[in-house]
Parts: sequence; structure tokens; C-alpha cells
Amino acid sequence: MKHLSKLVAIAVVFFGLNSIQAQDENNPWQVSIGANAIDVYPTGDVSSFGNEFFNVNDHWNIIPSVSYISVSRYVGDGFSVGARGSLNRIDKLGDVSVDDLSHYAIDGTIKYNFLKNTKLDPFLEVGGGYTWVDEIGAGTVNGGVGLNYWFSDNFGFTLQTQYKHAFEDYGVKHFQHLAGFSIKFGGTDTDGDSIYDKDDACPEVAGLEAFNGCPDSDGDGIEDAKDDCPNAAGLKELNGCPDADGDGVADKDDACPNEAGLESLAGCPDADGDGVADKDDECPNEAGPAENKGCPWPDGDGDGVLDKDDECPEVAGTVANNGCPEVTEEVQKQLNDYARTILFDTGKATLKPESTSVFVDIIRILNEYPNAKFTVEGHTDSVGSAKLNQQLSEKRANSVRDFLINEGIAADRLTAVGYGEDKPIATNNTRAGRAQNRRVEINLVK
Repeated sequence: MKHLSKLVAIAVVFFGLNSIQAQDENNPWQVSIGANAIDVYPTGDVSSFGNEFFNVNDHWNIIPSVSYISVSRYVGDGFSVGARGSLNRIDKLGDVSVDDLSHYAIDGTIKYNFLKNTKLDPFLEVGGGYTWVDEIGAGTVNGGVGLNYWFSDNFGFTLQTQYKHAFEDYGVKHFQHLAGFSIKFGGTDTDGDSIYDKDDACPEVAGLEAFNGCPDSDGDGIEDAKDDCPNAAGLKELNGCPDADGDGVADKDDACPNEAGLESLAGCPDADGDGVADKDDECPNEAGPAENKGCPWPDGDGDGVLDKDDECPEVAGTVANNGCPEVTEEVQKQLNDYARTILFDTGKATLKPESTSVFVDIIRILNEYPNAKFTVEGHTDSVGSAKLNQQLSEKRANSVRDFLINEGIAADRLTAVGYGEDKPIATNNTRAGRAQNRRVEINLVK
């Protein structure tokens, strides 16, 4: 057993060698430790090999302890390189009994495994080394076969046999049989998910084999990297996001996640189909435009012109006149019939009190057409100078306009103009004619 420490030292040195090739296979290192048997028979008679190869009692030299240790490293394409150290005691040298000769050997190995990722793992091994029997050493060339049986990914049992040929005459040609337990290791699994880093698409986060080592936190069958909602189980068609109301809009994008709705309205319903979501619709059961908060525009006066477009929303009118009533020729005539009865003090622009009742009728008509604009026109007869008549007509027109404004008619609806004696409607040669020419008219601005 004095050489066992040498074997351990050899193994430690070999573990430190990393220059052969970088790791490219899971668990690239294999260490085997067990017992070996030395068989020196037949020493030269190859014809007796078949009959005596398994003659354990007569030819095999075995010591009842750990007697070999080997280490190897996978280098790719089924090949591994390694080293092995072994020791033994020889008391049977073929058919000759000897007195406990010491045997120890150091060998380099090249191994080829036929299969990958199987429990039964046959291999071929070649190599060379140096063997000492007592104090006599000789180089050897080795070749053999073996079989690993893996109980798990890392632990197994190894059987192998090899022929070691010594070319020197003093060297001992022999078979060496080995049986022991093997451990594979060296694969890196940073996140501890049993998927080695080289095969792990997410080596720093524990995951599932189905996703190459990447996680599926919510367990919905969609890996987190492709899951828009990694912490909430959802649907594949929604990239892993849930849809509580089943409307095809993911809850994260659904403004109404508990009510089935329309994708165009961010998952909210629209009961009246007006394009305004019920939650924003002040009239959810009556279709209306969005600009009116989902309610139909009112038409308060029922004239067919919506209030928003109706310049006279409280008075029925016509579409052509923007919802306001139109001043007809009949109304225009009636208005001027009233206006012509307005009385002034002689030669002045002051209104006589008895004209008040006439203004009541005029104002009533003007209020019936709230968007209509009018011109108050003043006229005189030809008595007196034209200049004075022009001034008087202007003053009388303005006097009527001012009265109407004071009574509530909007100023922007009325203009005043004087025509003097220029637009008579009767002859100025008679008293009756001149009376007709002295008048005020209120005419629609078209």
C-alpha cells in the first residue's frame, strides 16, 4: 500500500491540467477508483488464451483493497484523454509461483466512447505507460475494451480489460483487468435547475427543461422571455396574458377587464353602438356622437335644425335660415305698415307719445325673427331745403333705432339711414302725397 499515495498524487496533478481543451460536454471529468487484477498467463502461448483467460484462481493476482485510480477528461467527438495509476502484488507469474513481487504502473490513456447519454456505455481504450515489477521497469503499449454502467448522470460502475505489451525482453507482458466505481463531474449549473450552463438559455435563472432552462413563472406554458405577463397565467394567443372577460383584449390593455367589450374601445362595451364606450357615454342606451358625450344632439324647437347648429334654438325656423324663421313679404309689409304710422313732432325727430302702441307691435315682430337684421330708413317730403330734409331724415331714423335698442332689440341687428326727399312713394304736389312721403320704413337686410 506504500504506493497508493503516489497514485493519489498523480490524480491531483492531472486535475490541474486544463490546457487539453475547453469544456464542451456536460460533466467532462471522470474519475474511477477500484480494484485491478494482473494476469501474466499465457506468457507466450497465445493458443491457450481462450481456455485460460478467465482462470481467476490460477492466474489472476488481486489485492483486497483499492488498487487503481484513473482520471480522464472528455475532449469532444466521443474521445477522452486521461491517466491511470495502479498497484498490485504478484504471486502468480503464469504457472510459476513467485514471492510477492510488487507491481505498479502509470499509464496515459485515450478512450473512445461509442454512445452518448446512455446507461450502458461501451468504450475502447489505447495508450501507453510504464510498469514496474519489483524494481524492474519497462515501457508498455496498451489496448483494451470496457463498459460503464451509469446509475445516474454522475455515478456508475466500470469494468474493463486491457493488454499491456512490453517490448523489452525483461518486461512483463500481461493483461490488466479493472473493476470500480466512476464519478462524472465538471458540468456547471449556475442556477441549479439541473440543466447545465452550456445547454441553458437562461443560465442564471432556474427554469424548465422544456424551455432550455428558462423560467415560466406563472406556469402558463409560455416562457417568461416571450410572456408579456410573466407573473399572471394567460393565453398563448395573447402572449401569455390573461383575459378575464373573454373579449380577446388582454387584461393589461383592457380598460374594462371585467366586462366583455370591443378591441377598438380598449375592451369596453358600447351598448348603443355609437362608438362611445358605455363608461364614457352619458346616454349609453341611445346612440349619439362622441362630441356630445354619446348623447344625440337636441332640437329644442323641433324645426329639424339641431340646437348646436340652430341660430334660433328656441324658435322654430327653417333649415335654409339656419333654424331661424324667415321674414316673409307679408311680414315685411306688416312691419312697414306699422312703421309708417310712427309720429314725430313737426319738423323734429322727437317721437310723439301716441306712437308707443305702434312700437309694441314692431318689437313683437322683431323678436319673432331674432337673427334677422334690419335697416331703419328715414324719408321726408320735398318741402324745405334738401339739406335740411336729409338731416331730418337721418335724425328720425336714428331716433327710431335708439328707441328699439332701448327696448331690448340688439344694436347689431339695426342700422339707421336717412334718404331725405330722394325716395318718395307719392307725389309731393298734394298734401296727401306729401303725408305719405313723410315716413319711416324698417326693411330686412338680405
